[in-house]
Amino acid sequence: MPHVRLVNVTKRFGTVTAVDNLNFTIEKGECFSMLGPSGCGKTTTLRMVAGFENMDDGEVYVGDRLLSSPAKNFYLPPEKRDFGMVFQAFAVWPHLSVYENVAFPLRIRKVNSAELHKRVTDALTATNLLDSASASPDDLSGGGKQRVALARALAINPDVMLLDEPLSSLDPHLREEMRFEIKALQRRYGFCIIYVTHDQSEAMALSDRILVMRGGVAQQIDSPLNIYANPANRFVFSFIGLSNFLEVHKANNAYRLAGGDCLPEGLAPPPALAGHERLSLASRPAEIEFSDAPNVLRGQVARKAYLGETIDYLVKLGEQSLRVQKARHSPGPEQGTNCGLLLLRPTWYA
Repeated sequence: MPHVRLVNVTKRFGTVTAVDNLNFTIEKGECFSMLGPSGCGKTTTLRMVAGFENMDDGEVYVGDRLLSSPAKNFYLPPEKRDFGMVFQAFAVWPHLSVYENVAFPLRIRKVNSAELHKRVTDALTATNLLDSASASPDDLSGGGKQRVALARALAINPDVMLLDEPLSSLDPHLREEMRFEIKALQRRYGFCIIYVTHDQSEAMALSDRILVMRGGVAQQIDSPLNIYANPANRFVFSFIGLSNFLEVHKANNAYRLAGGDCLPEGLAPPPALAGHERLSLASRPAEIEFSDAPNVLRGQVARKAYLGETIDYLVKLGEQSLRVQKARHSPGPEQGTNCGLLLLRPTWYA
């Protein structure tokens, strides 16, 4: 049986539908990320799972336990759902020591002293905070404060951990370090994670599966690999990773780039899209080769920029342009020179 289950979950704010008929399941021990632009409904969904936001329709379950159902007039308060919560704002109390911050939810639950001390010590050890137990959170770095929030959530032994943009206020180096620490903690303790983020790299690094949302509607639920390699629609293609889109028009039974040349032989839309007069040709910058072959796209290098391990090219094709990224040791054309481009995995959208 799925561990977490959302059935036809809907939330409206006045005339705006923030979450529209959302359905998904999460297995025990799985890290499930909700990814999308600001305002797509991911945080609202997490708040409904947590019990901080009422639903207009649908049901939320953990195992066979019902948490919320407007139709059945049932609502379980957040404090009885036994979820671990970690927020974007660290929400640690500077007047309490690190130890007491972690102990606080256990004291609220009236856990006996011996069990409380064991749980707090275990959580501080797991998050590398035991040596800072007596310190104030204000004496810690941003990453240290976030570890306090994680330890506090771990101390209640949750089956489900809810994380809402927990790393967005950290610098890039700390974000990368913390995302791997979170994954290691999940594997050690076996809880499932529902993780809200707008950061693609976080979602790809942490997740077993990703839900991509737009306008309150699920666009695709899949593994990180399939989200990237087999996007369900143009939005998912454009949102996940770097992407190029070339506008293509059909005239006199031939396809040509808008404001440019005819497409080379062999580069044509699939038969299912052949009836459309206007199409988009999508590609990834890392899946384009420079080529001297005769039947390739022709352009001119407008920009060549070194980005550490990669070189980023901007190639003009008439009135449009493509980005191309190659390893820094790969030979490539110079700025201002003409080049041929071979799209390794062209994808078409109507």
